[in-house]
Parts: sequence; C-alpha cells; structure tokens
Amino acid sequence: MLIDINPYNPQERLIDQAVETLQRGGVIAYPTDTYYGIGCDIMNKKAIQRIYQIKQRPKSKPFSFICSDLKNISDYAKVSNYAYKTMRRLLPGPYTFILEGSKLVPKIMLTKRKTAGIRVPDNRICIDLVHRLGHPILSTTAQLPGDEIYHDASLIHDRLNSRIELVIDGGPVPGEPSSVVSLIRDEPEIFRRGQGDVSIFE
Repeated sequence: MLIDINPYNPQERLIDQAVETLQRGGVIAYPTDTYYGIGCDIMNKKAIQRIYQIKQRPKSKPFSFICSDLKNISDYAKVSNYAYKTMRRLLPGPYTFILEGSKLVPKIMLTKRKTAGIRVPDNRICIDLVHRLGHPILSTTAQLPGDEIYHDASLIHDRLNSRIELVIDGGPVPGEPSSVVSLIRDEPEIFRRGQGDVSIFE
C-alpha cells in the first residue's frame, strides 16, 4: 500500500495507519533527511529478521535505529555529558551516532561490542512515527541487494511491494547518506562523511 503524507504537517490519521502497521509487526518504507528507509518496531524480532532477509545482510551487521529526540536517545543508549552536548548541537540532522546501547535495546540491534547506530532525522514524518509508536524504528536504506538506492516512493512501492506492508510517500529526499560518528568513550571517530558537517570532530 502507498500513502501520501505531508512532510511538513503529517496527517495524524495516516501516521496512525503507519503505526498500526508497525504494531502488527509490519515493515514500512518512509522518508528521512537522507534517503528513503525501510524499518519496523525494534522490539519486534520477527520483523527485524524479515528486514535482514530483504537486505540479505549478515546478522553480524546490526541496523541503525531512529529515536524521536535526545531524551529518547538517553533511554536507549549511554549518553555522557560530552555526547549529550555534541548531539544537542547537531540533532535533528543527517547524522548517525555510534553509542553504547542500554539494556532496553534488543540484542539483535547491537554489535558484539554492545554499540548501536542511532539517528534523529530532521524529518517530521520519522519523528511522528517514533513518538506515536513509543519505540524507536529500525532504519536502513530502501533498496534490494544489487539495486541502486531508490529515491522515489512509487519506485520503492514497485520494487518492494510484495515484501513490505506500507510505503509512505513524503516527497523528495536529498539522496545522500548521513555522516557516521562514534562517540564511544568521548573519543569522536568519523566512520563515514556524508551530509552532516563533521568538521567539529576533526
């Protein structure tokens, strides 16, 4: 199913429809401030396993997830004063921060070192989904292995329709990756340079 949601003023009933799909263990596609993503409730192990199958990704490479704000991040990760101040300057925005996960994060979402990639995209639709669901949602680019990344919701619907329950069309997205920065032990390490400015970590 393909639904149109206003990216600046998301319609509550359509957000609720998407959240109901997530609550039932469904997988959805949604816009972010980088690419279109596919995701599910991070508390639903079966849904996470479906995304591993769709992406043909080894279980040793956990997916990132989206939180709604800094307070929400502090529920799911260990956030030092330094990390808090740093993220407060940059979020919401096109960054993925690597942090040590809290006990609330399912093991399937953590690396062997108990770390997780966490995002707070500058996108109202994402934020509203997480707020309404009450849990973070998994985040990975909407594409099949071997394909180029899809930038258009109708193309995602065509390519992934049989594999996922719902596609949210939230209009055009930048189509560039987030910057990935580790804040473990308050020692910033840039893993990927993307849209977000990482000059403060150099």
